[in-house]
Amino acid sequence: MGIAREVLQKKYRTVPSLDKPVRQFQVGTSPNQYFITHSEKVLVDLIRRYGEFSKADLVSFTDYSRTKITTCISSLLEQRILVANHYTEFTGGRRSKKFSLNGNFGLVAGVDIGATSIDLGIADFSGRLLVRYSEPASVREGPIRILARVCSLLEKLTQENGSDSARLNGIGIGVPGPVDFSVGTLVSPPIMPGWDRYPIIQTVQQWFPQANVVVDNDVNLMALGEIYQGAGRETDNLIFIKIGTGIGAGIICEGKIYRGASGCAGDIGHICVDKNGPVCHCGNRGCLEAVAGGPAIADRAIAAVQAGSSLILQKYYETNGNTLRAEDVGNASGEGDAMATHIIRESGQAIGDVLAGMVNFYNPGMIVIGGGVSHLGDLLLSSIRQTVLRRSLPLATRDLLIVFTEIGTDAGVIGAINLAMDNIFALSPNRLGVVAE
Repeated sequence: MGIAREVLQKKYRTVPSLDKPVRQFQVGTSPNQYFITHSEKVLVDLIRRYGEFSKADLVSFTDYSRTKITTCISSLLEQRILVANHYTEFTGGRRSKKFSLNGNFGLVAGVDIGATSIDLGIADFSGRLLVRYSEPASVREGPIRILARVCSLLEKLTQENGSDSARLNGIGIGVPGPVDFSVGTLVSPPIMPGWDRYPIIQTVQQWFPQANVVVDNDVNLMALGEIYQGAGRETDNLIFIKIGTGIGAGIICEGKIYRGASGCAGDIGHICVDKNGPVCHCGNRGCLEAVAGGPAIADRAIAAVQAGSSLILQKYYETNGNTLRAEDVGNASGEGDAMATHIIRESGQAIGDVLAGMVNFYNPGMIVIGGGVSHLGDLLLSSIRQTVLRRSLPLATRDLLIVFTEIGTDAGVIGAINLAMDNIFALSPNRLGVVAE
């Protein structure tokens, strides 16, 4: 489990204990109704986030009595939401079981639709990833073609895993643009023609009518993926920064995604860092992603080549057919090119300046750096870290960790799976469309 006992105790002992059934499930086409109380949901959330627990652990980490824990566990076992996995080591007393989510209860899918790719994963109900798949695709092809491909792949991959797509209980989808989370639609996405307010949830449910479908911004889901299976497993307050074609932040506050009033919290790519800087695709000047995003790094390197400032960058420029990528700038820096190193450092400083403001305002326990440009490596990370530490309050950075993602491109898929699970167990009436084995 790894997380400090006192952290869990502080978090879960503040959760009220309510016995009234507040969440009702209907399983598949069966007339059986499944009920989960608030107290039972607290235990499910605890087990989902931190893994299996014994009854003694659950008593220790909550303010519930042993009797209440036993009652909740019995109900969840009877409904097959939980299973008793195995025994702990025998220590002379009575051996105790540990409990986890029942993987056979159903399937959950996570989809990460990127600007140039589709990434999918299918997990069992315990969160164990069963299938992982990725293929190139341009989001500019529009929602009809992309969503048809996503649904076709989900159907195919589920069947190849020896199951039935009718057992897909939940589907989480991440998209690279601002999302109105209340209805699951994109709002004026800058790089996604045809996607504005397109009914993504309804389209996917035409293929999988039994599934709970939920849509969110891709960076939010990457942040969620980090606290479940990545670098942020032991923190509830985290910022995930995706540095790629654009730059965005996913904010985890007290273990939950923070979306703001309209769902666009974390859109740091359009914070101005240079009022005289290059024009951004949003129409403004000097936006962070226009200064430090992948294309901006490449453009600065091309300008350096055209000015005759770097022979190593010129070599990559000519090899690539008179163009450069951010990756080439990283390679040139690794070969000792001073201009490439300068470009990366300045990009990191621009990102660090923005993050310093976020650190002073929000005081996260961790910042996780991901996205394609993060492959520029330690030079970028050190530049970001040094700038944040220099420009933030000492108290805000005393325990702050700034690290690269541990799960890479899986973060979005893992986050989407867990968002789907959150949606399944949400405290509002909804249907659990899955046939338990």
